[in-house]
Amino acid sequence: MAEESDYLQTLDAALKERAEWLERSELPKLKEELRMYHTGFASLYNLYLKKGLIHEDPYKQEAKIAELEVPSAAGFSDAEKMEQLTQRLANYDNQLDFLVNFYPFNPDYLNLDRIKRILGLVRYIDWVNLSPDSQNPMTRAVAEMTNLIKVGAEPLTMSVISESLVHLNKSNAPIMGYLKVLTEYRRELYKLELRDVTGGMSKSDAANPSQIKKAFLQAKSGTPFYPDLAEEVVKEDNSPEGPTLRDDVLKKLKVADNKPKAAKVQISFKSILIEGIQTLGGTAQTFTDIAGKLDENEIVLENKKKSFLQKIKKLLQQMLNKEPEPVIYDVEYMDPVKAVNVRERINFSAFRGDLDRKIRTLTPMASRGGAASKLESMQEEQLTGFLERNIREVQSMHKTLTALDEFFKAEVDKEDRDKIKGIKPELGTIKNAILRANSKRHEYSAQKEEEEQLKRLGVGPAGT
Repeated sequence: MAEESDYLQTLDAALKERAEWLERSELPKLKEELRMYHTGFASLYNLYLKKGLIHEDPYKQEAKIAELEVPSAAGFSDAEKMEQLTQRLANYDNQLDFLVNFYPFNPDYLNLDRIKRILGLVRYIDWVNLSPDSQNPMTRAVAEMTNLIKVGAEPLTMSVISESLVHLNKSNAPIMGYLKVLTEYRRELYKLELRDVTGGMSKSDAANPSQIKKAFLQAKSGTPFYPDLAEEVVKEDNSPEGPTLRDDVLKKLKVADNKPKAAKVQISFKSILIEGIQTLGGTAQTFTDIAGKLDENEIVLENKKKSFLQKIKKLLQQMLNKEPEPVIYDVEYMDPVKAVNVRERINFSAFRGDLDRKIRTLTPMASRGGAASKLESMQEEQLTGFLERNIREVQSMHKTLTALDEFFKAEVDKEDRDKIKGIKPELGTIKNAILRANSKRHEYSAQKEEEEQLKRLGVGPAGT
């Protein structure tokens, strides 16, 4: 009995130490890998939208998610294909967004059921074996769409596809590894909770899984019962090989000492920042496409608003080279931080000028030539500030453009609605670029933090 008590105390202490290690070390890495995974998917999703391979789901932005749910993976007919892919991929994007932005990443919250849900999302499309011959309906359909985009694609599109698939494939193995480690912890924690119940049972009942189930469901109503874990408890606590099995559990839970590692090959921190800057630079053409659509939308809207005399007045102003009156729009958008609707007056004329200037700023940022050399000559602090400033500016542009997109659609008459050019796919491309640039900023910060930790431990970077 004393031996039983000692084991439970040792197990409890090992689990607490393991939980602290997971929260401190492994779960932040898991979240970052999932963020990269979502970034890779979002790039492809927006390309599917832009190329018309799926439609924009009108209910996507209104979806309310309380818990992760893996979208349907059932087969579908060719007649259903467009509708099913539109709905499922929109749902999948929402689920991944909810996971990386709103899901609590701590050992207490991520129980076995939630780990299974995350695992289901990661396995929903087999990116490692993406093939039109896949037996998985979603993998097969996504492979077909991806191949269609590649046909005759311009270099920038091919680059986005390649980078996205690299992110999705590269993240797969580490995500599975972190989920495996987390699952092992949660299984042993569950078995400890089972022992809370078996500790009050007779020895014969505590060796009977069916009796354990009955007592467990009574004591812990609402908690799922896992028969395989109950059988493990029975073997560990009642079989001749029990002591060996218990030792194996404790060894598996033991947290390795954080000893300084051998000097690693030095990573170019500059290259991480420059990659983030070039990612934002790649949105220059997308902003150019948007600018053209905005001009067309303004013409449609202003023609509706202006009387014949107002049109004559504008024509005379142009002939006399007079400064035209500014175009002001009252727009409304959802503040993502406060989750409330915000009304704002936008000087459209001034905004269009800002948009053109931003395009001129972004265009050289994507260059691999002279502009790249200029970036290489900058200090890391300068590159960090430059990247952060441009992320903020592009985010601000994205917010205003999203509001304008809704505004134009709402303000025109029904018969003119088909004349309005929507910019949702372009906005998705820009949002994805922001996510990728931000991930590079986080990657840079993580590398710098690791370098500082090594310095504090007395281990300098390679070559020093």
